Amino acid sequence: MNTTAQDLVRKKCKPCEGGVDPMTDVQIGHMLKGVQGWEYQGGMIRKTYSFKDYYQTMAFVNATAWVSHREDHHPDITVGYNKCDVAYMTHAINGISENDFICAAKLDALFDI
Repeated sequence: MNTTAQDLVRKKCKPCEGGVDPMTDVQIGHMLKGVQGWEYQGGMIRKTYSFKDYYQTMAFVNATAWVSHREDHHPDITVGYNKCDVAYMTHAINGISENDFICAAKLDALFDI
């Protein structure tokens, strides 16, 4: 895990009720360098995780739900037999915020425990 991802994992999502600007494309591009495998598409950051079987996929989905609940920041999740697509955006600002990258880094860190 690189230092950007480590820094993000240590942070906690801040409540966002709007009134702040979403990240610019330049800011998003910079942050994407710190979270491996994530892409910016359709106004969201997203990543597809692959697994050996359905059990591992569902275990990841449940861990994602736990992280999302703890951070009070919830992704769109699409689940298949051995894959899971996770997409984040901050709906209150209709764009990307640091919260999206915090959660992305925390999901990636699940594989280090």
